[in-house]
Amino acid sequence: MELQPPFRTKVHLRWADIDANFHVRHSVYYDLCAQQRTEALEALGITLDMMKEGHFGPVLFREECTFRREIKLHDVILLEVRMRSLSRYHSRFAFEHVFLKENGTHCAKLIVEGAWIDTKLRKLSAPPQLAEQAMDHVPRTEDFAWT
Repeated sequence: MELQPPFRTKVHLRWADIDANFHVRHSVYYDLCAQQRTEALEALGITLDMMKEGHFGPVLFREECTFRREIKLHDVILLEVRMRSLSRYHSRFAFEHVFLKENGTHCAKLIVEGAWIDTKLRKLSAPPQLAEQAMDHVPRTEDFAWT
């Protein structure tokens, strides 16, 4: 399978995102990635309305960020997301987010692992078929794995 380009967004930092060391505070990375995942899924048709009507939603098990270079308030940052792994029935997933400076410098990598939950039964489950099909269109990492 040919590697598709990642879903990419330009990050807009605010003064409130900066800590006492004049760089982006750690929790902002997690918030930016959550927003980007939501936007990427919505672009593929997995909207909040679809999840509400279909009684399913994402639940996260683990989030981990590795910081390599600091990001300052006026840096131009691009955030990329790809699918890192996916279970055969699309019930479990892992996304990889990469923060890059405009010149390509790798600043941070955030990996999130999760699954879909039936919001009525409060149990893990496969998402509806439309969501499964949409997940197949999320760009994948070079080391993507079926789990």
